[in-house]
Amino acid sequence: MSRSYILQPVQSESPGLITRALQSAQIQPDIIRIFEGRPVPKEMGEALGLVVMGGPMGVYERDRYPFLRDEMRLIEQALREEKPVLGVCIGSQLIAAVLGATVTPGKRKEIGWHWITLTDAGQRDPLWQENASSFVAWHWHGDRFDLPLGAVSLASSEMTSCQAFRYGARTYGFLFHIEVTAAILKDMVATFAGELGTEGLDGAALVAQADSHLPHLERIGEGVFTKWANISRTQEQIR
Repeated sequence: MSRSYILQPVQSESPGLITRALQSAQIQPDIIRIFEGRPVPKEMGEALGLVVMGGPMGVYERDRYPFLRDEMRLIEQALREEKPVLGVCIGSQLIAAVLGATVTPGKRKEIGWHWITLTDAGQRDPLWQENASSFVAWHWHGDRFDLPLGAVSLASSEMTSCQAFRYGARTYGFLFHIEVTAAILKDMVATFAGELGTEGLDGAALVAQADSHLPHLERIGEGVFTKWANISRTQEQIR
């Protein structure tokens, strides 16, 4: 079975619905659990695509987290080889940085359930066009990035002007989280409870609100990631 790499820096931010979508497309997810000491692959090799997951670190903390350089190097190679790339949270920030965009801390963190609005381009995008123009998504980030040169802005929120982008036809970055399941959400809240306290947020309330928002968000995630996985499958057939 063909495979795609998934780079996972921290235990609590696992690929969730992305894994299911790849498996449904007959693509084996090769999850590189960096937090367990597995190194980032030096090259893409025969991997069909690359997924880069989230974590609490910043793109500008490469001296503190050297694996970020390795992730950026692999992203750059995947882009050069025109393989599908998907970044979530800091994964999207790393793609943006590789493409030359500036990534900086925001004025305040965007955590919890917040509205996402698709741009006109987002409403026409192959991955997003079947979804409503606005929906509530799960957020957990403190950094922002400028839209990379040559990329297309797909979504925004009240706090963040660039929440998602597409570069070319195969590369996507999502700052918000549509890959989460109930278990992942609870794990994030438990793992980063101290951060919630600092921000004055109630973790139990955020988990309770999932009953209202998560079922719809999972449907969105399943559709979007299935379409992205099919890009990888189509790319393999072309090769």
